Amino acid sequence: MNKPILGSLGRNIQNLRMTKGLSLSQLAQDAGLAKSNLSRIEQGDGNPTLETIWRLAVQLNVPFGDLVASVESPLGENGVQVRLIDQGDDNPRVDVYWMSCAPNTIKQSEPHIAGTTEAITLISGKLLAGENDDLRYLDIGKTHTFAADVPHRYQTDDSWATLMMVITYAKQECAKQAYVKQDDTKQDLLS
Repeated sequence: MNKPILGSLGRNIQNLRMTKGLSLSQLAQDAGLAKSNLSRIEQGDGNPTLETIWRLAVQLNVPFGDLVASVESPLGENGVQVRLIDQGDDNPRVDVYWMSCAPNTIKQSEPHIAGTTEAITLISGKLLAGENDDLRYLDIGKTHTFAADVPHRYQTDDSWATLMMVITYAKQECAKQAYVKQDDTKQDLLS
């Protein structure tokens, strides 16, 4: 990722962390990162993997798209490129991604936010995908929907695969704002 993309991503992560009232140390620990690595990411100096960004999204309890919304070019590593196409604003939240996987790629994904599902439609190539214990071969134009709040993966053979991924997050209850007076200051608390 180039410097402007890293800076934008870092600011998004930092703003969400502070909004949630999490310290740098707490978020780093929850996401399984060294505090110094998270600090570099927030400052736009790190180079996080896609899995690191997903883990941060899960720990912040926000869709992946909230962290990468300002990134206009594909994010990629190890033969996989992902680009946010559209962010929904309904409840439940639905985001759409384009994804490309190089030949002979195995992309293991950690569980996303509880209640998340993925519907993937193969555009080109060949793909084996789904929950780790229920992988399916997809033909071009076919869709497979599966739980994404469990470990899942994408696997290609000797050809490239391109797919559209529709991620649907669990329906959220409306957040209520409450103000608590503490040391003569008001704090926002989400309930």
